[in-house]
Amino acid sequence: MSEIMSINDLDLQGKKTLLRVDFNVPLDRGEVRDDTRIRAALPTIRELLSRGARIAVASHLGRPKGKTQDDLKMDPVAKRLSELLGKEVLKLDYSAGDEVAAAVEKMQNGEILLLENLRFEAGEEKNDPQFARLLAAPFELFVNDAFGTAHRAHASTAGVAEYIPAVAGLLMKKEIEELSRCLDDPGRPLTAVLGGAKVSDKINVIKRFLSLADNLLIGGGMANTFLAARGYGLGDSFYEKDLLNQAAELLEASKDSSCRIHLPPDLVVTRELEKGSAWEVMTPEQVDGNWKAVDIGPETARQYGDIVAGSAMLVWNGPLGVFEIPPFDKGTKLVARAAAESSAYSVVGGGDLVAALEALGLAGDISFISTGGGATLEFWEGKELPGIAVLKKK
Repeated sequence: MSEIMSINDLDLQGKKTLLRVDFNVPLDRGEVRDDTRIRAALPTIRELLSRGARIAVASHLGRPKGKTQDDLKMDPVAKRLSELLGKEVLKLDYSAGDEVAAAVEKMQNGEILLLENLRFEAGEEKNDPQFARLLAAPFELFVNDAFGTAHRAHASTAGVAEYIPAVAGLLMKKEIEELSRCLDDPGRPLTAVLGGAKVSDKINVIKRFLSLADNLLIGGGMANTFLAARGYGLGDSFYEKDLLNQAAELLEASKDSSCRIHLPPDLVVTRELEKGSAWEVMTPEQVDGNWKAVDIGPETARQYGDIVAGSAMLVWNGPLGVFEIPPFDKGTKLVARAAAESSAYSVVGGGDLVAALEALGLAGDISFISTGGGATLEFWEGKELPGIAVLKKK
């Protein structure tokens, strides 16, 4: 996808620019609790400012469903962005319309403002052409730097491109390059680690990597579904009964593939999924009665860690156990440390897993951390993402 145009390909001097970012950040008592997503957009913002663009930054925040909510206004975001830039960021009370048009017209080169929460407008998520036209009207250029929403066909991610030229920001460009590299030019051996609760969320990603990877390591609730498909009872464990046939088909398909699917030889089990609750380690055939499988076991973590250590490239989405409830975070921790210590080129996506890596202090040892969740998965599936499809080609 190197043919997609970015801000590097344009003269930005004086350009009235609508910049779509993903500032959907957690708030706590009117303050930004985690500014990771704001920091991720800073390189693009600084590049636009240094090259004389006039920027209106636009983002959604939360799920207000087309209605104004005081607790989801962008004021705390504007404050934090101002602090990070060391520059005043004017925050408007609207995302489109006369107030926005007037403010943009008054801007000088190298100035920046922040629009109100896009999802206060019902037309945003509906990709309403009238709202998209109104949103685009004051601008000459649309820059999409919000990879995390690129899989959504909304007015601010796709619709505006009908009215003004659309190019990628630096973060979007980096995401496309890094995630494409995993598919088009992977190092060998390539290992894919897939966790999380549901096979249904990742069925197409599994299929894609079954034809691409050398090893596919399965953990989390997903592993329970595959183990159940192999005939294990698994007691009171969560698994997707309606996905058993598909899981069995994937296991069968792997026999004719160069990719080997690895399932946990041991599991951490508990009767009560609560912090500090009693637990044991069992093999899959031992799990019965009221026992619930909630993490990969120590032998699985050792085996998975060894495979990761011997990989040239690693892609990973989803924790390998119920990470948010200790002590059922150990499997994810052990494999994460193996990833951080390995020489593999590692690419990680998904909010839960990224949060786990941050909590472990290992995020800095990962080669690339994607800002997308669903967008990363859909990209790896090979889907055309609406927010990328509208970007101009060279």
